[in-house]
Formats: sequence, C-alpha cells, structure tokens
Amino acid sequence: MAQERKNAVTFQGGPLTLLGPELKAGDKAPDFKVVGTDLKPVTLASSQGKTRLISVVPSIDTPVCDLQTKRFNQEASKLPGNVAVLTVSMDLPFAQQRWCGLAGADKVQMLSDYQEHSFGQAYGVLIKELKLLSRAIFVIGPDNKVQYVEYIKEITQHPDYDKALAALKGKCCPGTVKC
Repeated sequence: MAQERKNAVTFQGGPLTLLGPELKAGDKAPDFKVVGTDLKPVTLASSQGKTRLISVVPSIDTPVCDLQTKRFNQEASKLPGNVAVLTVSMDLPFAQQRWCGLAGADKVQMLSDYQEHSFGQAYGVLIKELKLLSRAIFVIGPDNKVQYVEYIKEITQHPDYDKALAALKGKCCPGTVKC
C-alpha cells in the first residue's frame, strides 16, 4: 500500500491526500512507466543521460496547466540538446496530442500516467481523492539524482518558474546560473 500524506496539498482550499513519498533534492529518482502520445511506454531510462525537467499537471485542459505547459514549451526551445522537458498528467494521450496541436507545443514531451499511476505513486503526486496528479516540478540530473523539487501546496497556483529554470540551467549548463 502506498504511503499516504494527508493534507499535503489543497484544491481551492480543500485538503487532499497525496499517495507516495515526498521526494527531496539528493534522492535517487524513482523509475516509472507512463505512455507517450504515440501510446508507447516511456520510463525514466528513456531519457537516460539527459537533465530532465518534469512538469506535473492535473489536467492539460485547465487554465493553469495550459499556461504552465506553454511556458515550459517556450523555455525548452532555449535549452541545449542535453535537456528533456516532460509534462506528465492523467490526461489520455489523445487529449495531450490534441492539446499540443492546438497550442503549437512541439518542444515538450507529453506523457500520460493514466494506465498504471506509476509516476504519481513513485513521485508522491497521486491525489487519492481525485485520482489525478498534483501540480509539481522535478529536475532530475543525468545521474538520475533529484536536483530540485517543488510540490505546489495549492494545486490551482502556478509553480515558481524562475526557481525551477534556475535549477535546471544550473544542472545542464554548469557555471551559467546560480541556483
């Protein structure tokens, strides 16, 4: 049974329970199995050797999730090739693909956790009551170590984009940005 973290986040002020551990910088990044928009499985090893920014959203079809994903897609175009920007949600791959087409998002890889919930449980973002993922940001180094974590307390709020990007750039482009 997955670890339960009661009152870990809120949705419009109402407390919710997250399933899984609360990861911290320095932890080994857990493996996961999600599905890409092509319906093929994707794991942590699929982007081995790259620095990864993983943006987690409850649903791509909501305003904050839409803006968050657009922002990271825009930022991804400025990053070197040794960086992968991933967005994970419970949305079906078909909805993710549709959204990418409408938004012109072509730099971020959309991943769906709808089948096994393995990402949500491994990264501690699966909302028990809603069976959706809570908003969070993870930066994982090429060594598979967690470099940065932000669990957004109120899931209708935006993450701290500047801090996440500083952590990412500090990891993928050493010496260029202070974290």
